[in-house]
Amino acid sequence: MGTKRQFKVWRGDETGGDLQDYQVEVNEGEVVLDIIHRLQATEAPDLACRWNCKAGKCGSCSMEINGMPRLGCMTRMSTFEDDETITVTPLRTFPVIRDLVTDVSFNYEKARETPAFAPPADLAPGQYRMQQVDVERSQEFRKCIECFLCQNTCHVVRDHDENKKAFAGPRYFIRAAELDMHPLDAKDDRKTYAQQHQGLGYCNITKCCTEVCPEHIKITDNAIIPMKERVVDRKYDPLVWLGSKIFRRHPGDDDLTEAGARHSVAAGPAMRGEDLPDAHERTEEQEVERGVNWHRQLAPAQLPAVGANGRLGVSEAAFDRSGAASPFGDDVEFPMPARNLNYAHPDQD
Repeated sequence: MGTKRQFKVWRGDETGGDLQDYQVEVNEGEVVLDIIHRLQATEAPDLACRWNCKAGKCGSCSMEINGMPRLGCMTRMSTFEDDETITVTPLRTFPVIRDLVTDVSFNYEKARETPAFAPPADLAPGQYRMQQVDVERSQEFRKCIECFLCQNTCHVVRDHDENKKAFAGPRYFIRAAELDMHPLDAKDDRKTYAQQHQGLGYCNITKCCTEVCPEHIKITDNAIIPMKERVVDRKYDPLVWLGSKIFRRHPGDDDLTEAGARHSVAAGPAMRGEDLPDAHERTEEQEVERGVNWHRQLAPAQLPAVGANGRLGVSEAAFDRSGAASPFGDDVEFPMPARNLNYAHPDQD
């Protein structure tokens, strides 16, 4: 037999809402997501909540439990006191859609702006070779399930919504660090890009992101701090700075801007260095737009090359494409309506 436990669950939408009290049966071995499902089945059938795998691998059931960003499927009821009231609220950093569901599209915008892996020009797909030690160095960051708990808990955007335009967040810092450590990545300005365009300098390494990561990725110690150290070496070491000016071993700010404009999928006139004022004449807003270009017009998506057998080529996975536009378009809503779905194989009549 289960016992009754006291819950407070936030109910509402973008116009407002409040906490509602529920008495819910709790059984041994259950997690918070089980309780949410029981609520939906008994008292609140219209309660909105995202979930998918219920195994801590999809990152869908992100929520705040007693004020701590957590996965509902990985938070056991046995961790709370018997007389404790459990409060369940949506992620605070992102706009509420309804109840426990928030709009996390901010993170997908940042993913689109992050330059993709750039394969070496002198190697063809199938010829890539890496030492195991290089594989292991960045393997930790590949464990990310994109639950966005680190993004939610980061005070840079949690407490200052205006920073979202210029700040990519911990999830994309580990992506930048992973590619910066990759021995086959041909893009050698990851550190500079993270500093100038992803807002790496905003992070003051409080380690909040590491604390809430369900995959136990050492985001701060193994990714952000090393990236900051390499940026400092590049940007502030007087000998390195002087050498870069004399021998031009590293691109300057204007060079990087022009390279980024050429590399961008949808680089408009505002992204080209020649159309921008000189550095000392740029306003802060222009600097932000130079790095993020938040309101850019995206180019139409290009379908990948499909062979005669209807299959995707292996080389497509390593294609030099920086943040390609969504194949669904910008105005699509999920879940997609049935009329927009295609279940047929290219060879099928």
